[in-house]
Amino acid sequence: MDQAIESRHAGRGVACACAAYMLWGLYPLYFKLVQQVPAGQILAHRVIWSLPLALCIVGLQGHWRWIRQLRQRPLLLGHFGAAGGLLACNWGLNIWAVNHGHVLDASLGYFLNPLLTIALAGAVLHEPLRRAQRMAVAVAAAGVVGMGIALGSAPWIALMLAATFAGYGLLRKTAPFGPVEGLALETALIAPFACAYLAWATRSQGNPFVESSWSVRWLLAAAGPVTAAPLLLFAAGARRIPLNLLGLLQYITPSMLLGLGVVMYGEAVDPARAIAFALVWLGILIYLGDGALRLRRSRRADAASSA
Repeated sequence: MDQAIESRHAGRGVACACAAYMLWGLYPLYFKLVQQVPAGQILAHRVIWSLPLALCIVGLQGHWRWIRQLRQRPLLLGHFGAAGGLLACNWGLNIWAVNHGHVLDASLGYFLNPLLTIALAGAVLHEPLRRAQRMAVAVAAAGVVGMGIALGSAPWIALMLAATFAGYGLLRKTAPFGPVEGLALETALIAPFACAYLAWATRSQGNPFVESSWSVRWLLAAAGPVTAAPLLLFAAGARRIPLNLLGLLQYITPSMLLGLGVVMYGEAVDPARAIAFALVWLGILIYLGDGALRLRRSRRADAASSA
């Protein structure tokens, strides 16, 4: 009976995590619907509309103890301010990349992210890297360097997307708050900048929220739910399934971005990008294969000890 309950619990976790990653993979469809709005203004609306929704969710959950922690540890404001800044940079660059024909570069960035996170964990947190992990990072890095040499310039969009999200993940890993509370605080800290930018952009570029049709207004206001929904699903999935399975499922998002870029938006995969993707995927396979091998050895050891 307990095993059946645990199986259903894990099944719901997988479903929630898959839904989250699929929604993130469908973001280009949403951004294309509002591509007549400048990327900076889409970002500002995403921040502004996410804040009240995140606060409402925190209020419904009754999770307010984190405010007391802020009073006791005011340096957390700087920590979450930096995290919010990295998140805003990642959001803004992702929006710009999608609406300027660089969905494939965005896909490459999110394929690179887990491997860059491993490298940061070793460099910043001094977590020991196994030989296979070092090899995976080196193979992926070779693909990116080769792509830069072939194209004559570094793939800055992919690198910046991977770096900002990996940096954000590093800051959130060392922070004490849950995903919804963290989103509420991060957006609260960067919302004043978003409002100031929107006010400046209104004078210099116009305000599509006021000047456009009601459909555009509703789409911009939907930025809040569009941001919060996958985050909540991800949090629900992360609580129910092992971290290694969660890590494996995360490749749904860049795979969907790759498919959308090629099939829907007609972006060409030139030889340099094809080689870069192949080497990054090889690095990912080395990383996943090492994890699967260690998991199998661990299970055999547990079975032997319990026999």
